[in-house]
Amino acid sequence: MYRKLGLITLCFVLWVCASCAVNPISGEEELMLFPQEQDIQIGQQYAPEVEKQLGGKIEDGSLQRYIDRIGQRIARVSHRPDWEYHFIAVEHESINAIALPGGYVFITKGMLQKLTTEAQLAGILGHEVSHVVARDSSASLSRMQVMDLLVSAVVYAKTPEGAETVARLARVILALRYSRKDEQEADLAGLDYMVRAGYHPSGIVETMQMLRDQQDVRPIEFFSTHPATGNRIIYLRQSIRAKYSDVEGLKIGEEEYQRGVLDKLED
Repeated sequence: MYRKLGLITLCFVLWVCASCAVNPISGEEELMLFPQEQDIQIGQQYAPEVEKQLGGKIEDGSLQRYIDRIGQRIARVSHRPDWEYHFIAVEHESINAIALPGGYVFITKGMLQKLTTEAQLAGILGHEVSHVVARDSSASLSRMQVMDLLVSAVVYAKTPEGAETVARLARVILALRYSRKDEQEADLAGLDYMVRAGYHPSGIVETMQMLRDQQDVRPIEFFSTHPATGNRIIYLRQSIRAKYSDVEGLKIGEEEYQRGVLDKLED
């Protein structure tokens, strides 16, 4: 039994190690069980349902084209400019933006109403594009699938020693879950994308300040999958000072955002 369990464990570890892909943002290898083509399939399959659950698309073609134009501008300077991206404004009143695998990005009416400039919008879309580029959702699904296999292995391993061996592997995988580090990487990559696309970096900081002000209860960072908003503001400002001290000429776009979004949402 022990020898058989050890062989199964070894095969499992080798399989996990072989099922990796390089995250183009971090440059690190991550567990990835899905090919890139499956990202597109997942996005195509679930995007209509997500859109429906978020109240449906805002029925204003001009507004949708405006959102998509900013998003495509961000996507073209990302690490995966050749992918097909879809940027969709939805009716939901929550303050939120969501990225699905395969390049589907949704931003809610509630979020759009809280923003005031094109640069702020570019910061939000840059963050979500970063999640798509890093394939964070597919990486998370990969880890979930591995956990399912581990649970099956626990059932198979009927001895206490065998169960403990598998449990140790489970703890390793759990340590790799979708984390605050992933979110920080998306924040910083999104910052880089928006600046490359010609937008003033203050936009993402202003957005974080808005989100901080919207929090009725500020969660303790240790218990949250997102970094505490105050900490996000700190490291974004540090990155701006280190990399983008000369931002003259970069776009803020307050008037453009007013015409392209806010005026239309008031109609």
